[in-house]
Order: sequence, then structure tokens, then C-alpha cells
Amino acid sequence: MRLPPYVHGWVRLTEHAGAFLQPDGGLGLSNAGVVAGRDGTTLVDTFFDLAHTRALLAAVAEATRRPVRRVLNTHHNGDHCWGNQLCREAEIVGHRRCRELMLAFPPALLEHLRTVPPDRPGAALLREGLARFDFRGIELVPPTVVFDDRLTAYVDGLALELRWLGPAHTAGDVVAWLPDEGVLFTGDLVFRQCAPLGWEGTFARWIEALDALIALRPALVVPGHGPVGGVEALEEQRAYLAYVVGEARHGFARGLSPLDAALAIDLGPYADWAEPERIVFLVARAYRELRGEPDDAPIDFLAVADAMAEYRRRRPR
Repeated sequence: MRLPPYVHGWVRLTEHAGAFLQPDGGLGLSNAGVVAGRDGTTLVDTFFDLAHTRALLAAVAEATRRPVRRVLNTHHNGDHCWGNQLCREAEIVGHRRCRELMLAFPPALLEHLRTVPPDRPGAALLREGLARFDFRGIELVPPTVVFDDRLTAYVDGLALELRWLGPAHTAGDVVAWLPDEGVLFTGDLVFRQCAPLGWEGTFARWIEALDALIALRPALVVPGHGPVGGVEALEEQRAYLAYVVGEARHGFARGLSPLDAALAIDLGPYADWAEPERIVFLVARAYRELRGEPDDAPIDFLAVADAMAEYRRRRPR
């Protein structure tokens, strides 16, 4: 099946499926999916703020000429759900943990960055990435329908299978699989051509989730961030995660800090991926596992962001 170009905005994938893409897939620039039927559409994720979500909804309305009847949130990160309030008349579906975690992280927490001393390099790095967004006026609208393992919705008789595969990227990771058309919406289980981040979960669980998706042999994979691909998008993400966690074990055994361990890793075929400094975060997460801590133990993100900024300074793209 022919892959669509990686351009900003709406792309049609199949008779019923489409996507809205946001290059270059870096911080906050997520993708959304659409499954269109005669009476309405199912939207897979909203965006980080209201302006970006309005652009998404306008493009979907023009392309489908149908109202949004259902929204699926693949997980609780704000760039996949903070636009939900613009779809109040729709049924909003997500995993039970997605709802819980969404309510635990209000948009106002991002305002904390404005109080961090500007000389902290991590704060400057995050502000740079978030400058394109406006979090004013956002109200959290969590899923009103939750499930624990699997749920099947139907669009014009086509099955849309919702599968929980967390905790991997987050505790509530859900994918949407349209088997009759071979289209898979992965949420942030896949970052394509962009270094991933991961919060709750383990590398083993994340790789196991990708193995399950590879077994589906999808024709088209819409990642949470980055261009649409085929099954190779899943295989690339799996290979990257396996490589990074393996290298992190070596750094841990040598007593290196996450930053020094990350700097020692040869990025090889991944060197051109967007936001390569995120590898520091992944190494820190691997260290959490190697220390035997719970898979949802908090990581001092601002401290890791400082290390990410130092990584960028010492190894510029």
C-alpha cells in the first residue's frame, strides 16, 4: 500500500481511514487518526492545545463532511487529549488508567516552567519546545467510557479494535486497529524518525507490545509522532528500544551517569532522528529498572531535562 507524504495536515489512507500529521513530530507535535462512516467519524486523539485541535477538527470536517461522534484517547499525555473539550458532544473512550492519569496532570502544571530560574538549561530547552503552544483555557475532559483490556467499536460494520498494551510508553497505552483495511493507529507506542520518551512501564513490556503489533502485519502504521509507515515502523522502534536498553546496561554496570552513558552510545542509523537528546531520558528510565524500582516511580524530569540540554550542547545535531 502506498505511503502518504509526510506533510502537515490531512492525508487519506484508505476508504474509511485518514490521519492529520504534524511534522517534524517533535515535542507536542503528535498525529491524529480518523475512521469515517456514513453517520459520523471516530477521531483517534486530539492535540496539545485548542488552536491546534481546532485546525484538526476543521480539516476532518472538510474531508469527511461528518460530525465527530467518538474520540479515542490512546493515552493521557496532553498532546493526545488536551483538545477533548472541543468534542464535548462526542463519546470519549480510553483505558481506565488513561482517565486516572489525565485527571492527575492538569495543564496548569506546565505553568510551573515559568517559575523555574531561566538559567536552568532544562527549563530553557522545554520552553523552547513548548513555545508554539498556548495552554490557556484548556479544561480537562477525560474519557467517559473506559475499558480494561479490549473493546471493539463499529464504523459502518467495520470493526475498530481497541487494545490495551500498557504499561509501556504509559500505563494506559491503547492502539486502534482497523483489520479490514490494515490500518493501525499506535499512539506513542511508536515515534517514527523521532527519539521516543516513555513514562510508566518497562522496556520489556514496550518491546512485547511492539512484537504483538508486528504480528498483526498492518499495511499502514500511523505513529503517535512522525511519518506514516508500514510494519517497518514497528520494527524500527523495537530495534531502537532494544539497542538503547542494552547500551544502558553497559553504562549502568560501569557506574556512569545517565548523561555520560547516553553520550557513549553510538546512534548509528538513529543519528538523524529528531530530538536525539531524549536518549538521556530513556537511559534514566532504564536505570530506574536496573535499580529495581517500580515501573511508575517518578523521574525528576527537570533534572533529566538539564542533562538533555547538556547532551544537545556536547553533541549537536
